[in-house]
This record gives sequence, C-alpha cells and structure tokens, in this order.
Amino acid sequence: MLAIFFKTLPFFLLIGLGYWAGRTRFFSEEATAYLTKFVFYFALSAMLFRFSANLSLAEVWDGRLVAAYLWGTAFVYGIATIVGFLRGLDVPTTAIEAQCAAIGNTGFLGVPMLTLLLGAEAIGPVLLALAVDLIVFSSLIVILITGARDGQISLRMIRSIALGLVRNPMIVAISLGFICAGFALPIPEPINDFLGILGGAATPGALFAIGASLAFKSAERIEVAGWLSFCKLVLHPALVGIAALYIFDVDPFKAGVIIAVSALPVAGNVFILAQHYGVAPARVSTAILFSTALSIVTVSLVIAGVTGG
Repeated sequence: MLAIFFKTLPFFLLIGLGYWAGRTRFFSEEATAYLTKFVFYFALSAMLFRFSANLSLAEVWDGRLVAAYLWGTAFVYGIATIVGFLRGLDVPTTAIEAQCAAIGNTGFLGVPMLTLLLGAEAIGPVLLALAVDLIVFSSLIVILITGARDGQISLRMIRSIALGLVRNPMIVAISLGFICAGFALPIPEPINDFLGILGGAATPGALFAIGASLAFKSAERIEVAGWLSFCKLVLHPALVGIAALYIFDVDPFKAGVIIAVSALPVAGNVFILAQHYGVAPARVSTAILFSTALSIVTVSLVIAGVTGG
C-alpha cells in the first residue's frame, strides 16, 4: 500500500502545485482557463489519438467490460438519483448530483496516471470507460435537464447532444485514432514524434490545471459534497467491482483497471455543465474539491487492492 501511495503521490503533488499557483494568484483564473484549453484541445487530444491509433481494435473491444462498467456506473447514478428525489430536489439538480456521483476525472487524471501506473495494457480499458462516460452519461444529463425544462424531448435537444459529442475533442481524437487502427493506416514517423511530444505535455499540464482550477472553486453544502464524494470514491468502484468480477466475469486485469477508473474523483466537466445550465455550480465545485482531496488516499487504496500491492 505504501509503495502504491508513493507512486501516486507525484501526480497529486502536481495537482497541489497547481492549487498553490492558483491560491497565490501566481496563476490567474484566466491563465488557468487557457492552460485547460491547451490541454483539452491539443495535448490530451494528441495523447488520446496516439494511444488509440496504436491499438488493435480486436484486442481493445470487450463487451463484458463495457457492460460491467455501464452497469456499475448506472447503479450508482440511480442511487444518487433516488436520494436526490427523496430530499425533494428537482430533476436538473438531481441529475447534476448523479453526474457527480458517477462520472470521474478519467480524461485529465485517469488517462495519464493509470496508463503510467498500470502499464500500456491499461490504455484500452481506460479508453473504453472514458467513451462510455462521454457518449452515454454526457448525453443523459443533457436529456434530463433539457427535457425537464422543456417538458419533452425535442429536435433541438437531439441536435444539442449530437453537436456536443462531435465538438468534444476527446471523442474526436479517440474516434480518429480507432479509425486509423481499424484501417491499419500508418502514422508517418515525424507525425508520430510530434504527437508524442505534444501528448507528453498532457500529464503535467492536466494535473496542474486541475489543481489551479480547484483554487478558484467555492465551497457550499459540505454535507452534500461528503455524500457525493462517498458515492464517487467508494460506491462507484465497489459497484463496478461487483459487476466486473461477479456478474460479467471480466478479465481480472481489465476488471482492476475499470475499478481504478471508477475510483477517480468527480470530473471537472460536471462543473462546466452545472455552470452552463445554471444548476448548483457551487455544490458541484465543493464535491470536486472534496473528492479530489480525499482521492489522494482512496485512489492509492484501490490501486493497491486491484494490483495486489
């Protein structure tokens, strides 16, 4: 456990460095936003494309893995939804809380950290889990919030979902990479080197940006943040683990990878959605702050558990 903790610690120290830079205003909020854009649109996209383009689609696709991750994520999503309704929340606020409970920071934290800690074999399962989050649950929250406000599913909603998917650079990068892999399209060496250099900036840039962005988030509804952090850091990996190991009989290594993915803290893009729709952004920011701080310990525990460390 201690050895795993020391392996994960550098990643969280980078987040801490970013947080310090934001708190001291060495990095302004505007500078943090531009760094995040660079990572999101360029560095992380280059990393994801390079990873997926060099994979064998036949080896990557695993229906059992997708089913297990989807089952576990949907289950914790459902629990958070039921609890939200029991507390008298409306549909948009309940949907935002459920998103916090089930969607982790796979793109900015999971991809760079887990592929380094668990090895190149982890890339495929991580990308599949990320694809489920982006395609299924990012669409679901738009349907729930827009449908609740409009009272029906409209063409405008479907168009909004489709445009959101097409404009997401992570989805575009993974899709283009899989197309190259599927058709065995060779990537010229200079381009591959270029992508390697640019993608190399994703890990430090993403972690620093996470920390800096946390410095500008306000705290509200601490008890709710505690509940959502428990859902994300404990219930989510537990339910995905039950699904992967006991229901869908996923390969043990792949099961360990998606359990580790499920243990990641609340994703930063949930805050962007909350701000965009004007639904409890301060509550979401507190959940992100809490879950990220607690994950320094919980992620190490989960990775130690799935690797036998």
